[in-house]
Amino acid sequence: MARRNPRLGIVMMAANAEETIGAALQSVSFADDIVVVVPSLSDGTAQLARRHGARVFAHPLQGFGPTKNFSIGKSKGEWLFSLDSDEIVTPALRREIQAVVAADGPHDLYGLPRRNFYFGKWLRHGGKYPDRQYRLFRRGAARFAPKHLHEGMVTAGSRGRLAAPLDHHPYRSMGEFFRKLVFYAAYDAEHLHAKGVRPGFAVAFRYCAWRPGTRFLKRYVLKGGFLDGTPGLLACLHDALTNILTYSFLSGLKSR
Repeated sequence: MARRNPRLGIVMMAANAEETIGAALQSVSFADDIVVVVPSLSDGTAQLARRHGARVFAHPLQGFGPTKNFSIGKSKGEWLFSLDSDEIVTPALRREIQAVVAADGPHDLYGLPRRNFYFGKWLRHGGKYPDRQYRLFRRGAARFAPKHLHEGMVTAGSRGRLAAPLDHHPYRSMGEFFRKLVFYAAYDAEHLHAKGVRPGFAVAFRYCAWRPGTRFLKRYVLKGGFLDGTPGLLACLHDALTNILTYSFLSGLKSR
């Protein structure tokens, strides 16, 4: 059966996403081409992605930016939308995406607001909304920055904005909260070690005191994270704890 929008491709990188990828891919079932990149085809994520019509490719995680650019290279779409495995395209956003693709622009890269849900609660404060993301782009006109994390999109073309939100459900349980906390801290520590960063007073102060303290103060107090209750507190603590744990992992890599 032909898809309703033959010009749109979805690109995604995913791992250990068996609990979320089904809903994510179902929300973009209107797209013509779906590419999912996984670190290993043995991951159950790959099988679930195929069941939802995705073309799956194995590729080692060599930085979020480079890996997402690899997925772009595998897509057949004239327009592409980058989706994470714990995100859902809302019906209103779907209509806006389809309108842009049908009109072929006019811009090359489109940003949109993202609603972050922690433990089922939409966080409206603490810098978590509108959390603007750039995700819809014309093929060949934009790419992800070659960074290991925080890989924003870059373009030499024009930028536009969509009004409808993308929904993000990164933490639905405390188990998932701590699993991702450990993953990101360990991953960042490996990156820092590869760059030549070593434990020491200055690095310890930055990761265990300055960054956790200032970021928590800014997000929880100045940006009103406390207004979102316990989920808002945990969201602000997550960033602080990630920095502290990153230094802990970095210290463990000292002798390598």
